[in-house]
Amino acid sequence: MANLTLIDGSSYLYRAFHALPPLSNAQGEPTGALFGVVNMLRTTLKARPDYVAFVSDASGPTFRNVLYDKYKAHRPPMPDELRAQVEPMLKIVSALGFPILRVSGVEADDVIGTLATQAHEHGIDVLISTGDKDLAQLVRPGITLINTMTNTTMDGAAVMDKFGVKPEQIIDFLSLTGDTVDNVPGVTKCGPKTAAKWLAEYGSLDGVMAHADKVGGKIGEYLREALPSLPLSRQLVTIKIDVPLEVGVPQLMLRDRDIDALRELYTRYEFKAALKELDSIAAETATAPSAAPSPAVVAPAQLPPPAPSAELSAQGHYELVTTQAQFDQWLSRLHDAPLIAFDTETTSLDAMQADIVGISFSVQPGYACYIPLAHDYPGAPAQLPRENVLAALKPILEDARRPKVGQHAKYDINILSHYGIAVQGLVHDTMLESYVWNATATRHDMDSLAKKYLGYDTVKYEEVAGKGAKQISFSQVDLDTACRYAAEDADVTLRLHHALWPLLEGEPQLRRVYEDIEIPLVPVLAGMEQRGVLIDVNELRKQSQQLGKRMHELQREAWASAGREFNLDSPKQLQAILFDELGLPAKLKTPTGQPSTNEEALEAIADDHALPRLILDYRGLAKLRSTYTEKLAEIVNPRTGRVHTSYHQGAVATGRISSTDPNLQNIPVRTEEGRRIRQAFIAPEGWRVVAADYSQIELRIMAHLSGDEGLLRAFHEGGDIHRATAAEVFGLEPEAVTSNQRRAAKAINFGLMYGMSAFGLSRQLGIDRGEASDYMARYFSRYPGVHAFMEATRERAHRDGYVQTLFGRRLYLENLSARNQALRAGAERAAVNAPMQGTAADIIKRAMISVAAWLKDRDDAHMLMQVHDELVFEVRADVVDAVREGIRQRMSGAAELRVPLIVDVGVGKNWDEAH
Repeated sequence: MANLTLIDGSSYLYRAFHALPPLSNAQGEPTGALFGVVNMLRTTLKARPDYVAFVSDASGPTFRNVLYDKYKAHRPPMPDELRAQVEPMLKIVSALGFPILRVSGVEADDVIGTLATQAHEHGIDVLISTGDKDLAQLVRPGITLINTMTNTTMDGAAVMDKFGVKPEQIIDFLSLTGDTVDNVPGVTKCGPKTAAKWLAEYGSLDGVMAHADKVGGKIGEYLREALPSLPLSRQLVTIKIDVPLEVGVPQLMLRDRDIDALRELYTRYEFKAALKELDSIAAETATAPSAAPSPAVVAPAQLPPPAPSAELSAQGHYELVTTQAQFDQWLSRLHDAPLIAFDTETTSLDAMQADIVGISFSVQPGYACYIPLAHDYPGAPAQLPRENVLAALKPILEDARRPKVGQHAKYDINILSHYGIAVQGLVHDTMLESYVWNATATRHDMDSLAKKYLGYDTVKYEEVAGKGAKQISFSQVDLDTACRYAAEDADVTLRLHHALWPLLEGEPQLRRVYEDIEIPLVPVLAGMEQRGVLIDVNELRKQSQQLGKRMHELQREAWASAGREFNLDSPKQLQAILFDELGLPAKLKTPTGQPSTNEEALEAIADDHALPRLILDYRGLAKLRSTYTEKLAEIVNPRTGRVHTSYHQGAVATGRISSTDPNLQNIPVRTEEGRRIRQAFIAPEGWRVVAADYSQIELRIMAHLSGDEGLLRAFHEGGDIHRATAAEVFGLEPEAVTSNQRRAAKAINFGLMYGMSAFGLSRQLGIDRGEASDYMARYFSRYPGVHAFMEATRERAHRDGYVQTLFGRRLYLENLSARNQALRAGAERAAVNAPMQGTAADIIKRAMISVAAWLKDRDDAHMLMQVHDELVFEVRADVVDAVREGIRQRMSGAAELRVPLIVDVGVGKNWDEAH
């Protein structure tokens, strides 16, 4: 289907003028607005529209001035520095090949409305490029608005989401709210929420007017006062769709660029990036072959990223904000910005202990500011008071209607929370855009992303603050250097969004993963980190002493087993005793060819002698002591009296959340000592710990994805799934299954999801390989759907290069075609496992979002921790029963599988009791 792009040139010019700092060329000619318009037009050209027009206001009055002589009467005249850019703008627009339309007696909106209506009637899709809210009244199926500054589109649903009314109600909505800029009267004190509420109740402006006597309070008086002027307001805000035009849609074809004219104009106004792009286009045109071969089909995220536009890879222009006048200008830009990129600079990487040093913003790629707040080096220039700046920014940062983008924004959200700012309106995070697009293509830090997707080398932290012992706090960095580094962070964040968001927009499943799972999870994790968990320090100290005592006992037992004393923590001494003195087989080697003494190597010889098992037990207790019983007590936050972990969304390729400082995912649960550590995770007096855990979730996902009738039946019948599996495999009644047979079935059930071989099963069960092979053959004969699913998954992985979760998350597997058989086999095992593990990760994330929304306005229950398939809460004792059931319902309802999602919920005074 053909498409028409209509560019609101007047909107572009004013937006660019107010969004960008004043720029000029060497001759002193103003160029800021011109620069912004040119970049927007270059973006439009890349979309290759079938028909296009640049529509601008003509000079002189319009029919609206005749209707109402006060229309736009209060608008100040166009600033001289902006007026000087209008003529050059039109020259560049023309040289780019755009048809230009300027019609006297009407506004650009009316010309756009007429052309959009004509095109729509002829079955042509219309894209209106604008930032003007009035044009939302034109939206319908086939007519969409696009904001090129944010690369976001607005269809009917987006209009409803933004304004609270349908597109066909926008005229009535604008009539009620009025417009102080254009001097449209409206109803005094009637804001968007009130207008939307009235229209929802009464349907239309006429309905509101008919029921004006039913509206109470002062606002009702204002409505009744406005009744005589509302019909006029409606006329003023209604876009004409019947303007007589000398050209129609078929004549709006893009012409060839005038390369020479563009080169002269770009050179005069010093648009270096545009010049560079122009030269590359000219070179491509000169050398382009007559026909190109069809490319091979390759998954989009496996291809090299598209070459970044010159705009996104050019050097930026950054402003250091130290005066009130500068700050006021940026406040105005933030108020008008369609998307705000923000970043904080702090004293520490620990978000729960750091203090803010400064904050940076960008609303247009290539331009950003840094507002220093707490640089305290000797001779530091005066800075704006931190309290005043943050107080002024608070309404913007907390306004959910003002879209924001960050890079790993959870950190910045946590920092700002220390100052009473609850950030709302985070709609994008470039770390997560990259992570969802391709989790394994690169690291997802800003430096790596800028290099990969922008071809841009960022200023590194070490370059401004130094390295190692000589590294200084950011508060000690001089302001000019700090500005170059910090403002770039905000700028590059916005640039990355412009590079990454179009990729996700082109892949609807990935976009849903990003918008429905990852982005809504950011504030949930931030809230959990801010809350933290209460720790019984005395209990930890007691456990630490007990672990030390037991380690000492193990040391003496190890000495007795070895026949002499030695340092159990010395690999070299242990190597000599195990392999030289005791003559045990060295089954694994280090990279240098020496016998290994790592955990796997000791497990391999644990049945040959008592010493390896003693060493393994000693190391396990030492790790518990150093990682948890000693460390947890040391990292209690003095501000809160709690321990605060950091959750990571972009670290595990399958989508799982990980945690660090402390790592709560690795607290052992299979040993008594490991389980005891959970006793130190406590609830405050009058509260309880509630732990909710998915039962065998990955196995249930296997049943759903494979559709195997036997496995589905086993889950629907309830009871012990491993006993039921053993009964199938061994041809017995469930009650006749022995404990060893159940153990074998359990090992197969879980092992298959991780690609366990017959050799691995034989080692785990302590049986010979032939018997293990027989077990697996029986399993697959009873559950043929599982085998078929595994084979089909491997085939799809080889065909597509990736596998997917139930919700569309992708895992790319680069070693599927490796020559090395071990690498290839590992990739195939990952291909089989990833759909289960990734779907489980998606499900618990969806559950967290659902539960957090339910708990949002409650102060008697808080989500504290996520550990694998478990969520841990702190709940006031008197509401435990109701909250427990609410949690269970929402976790069970996080996905619709062909088998029940069972959630086990426990309650106790500490985490261990809750199990």
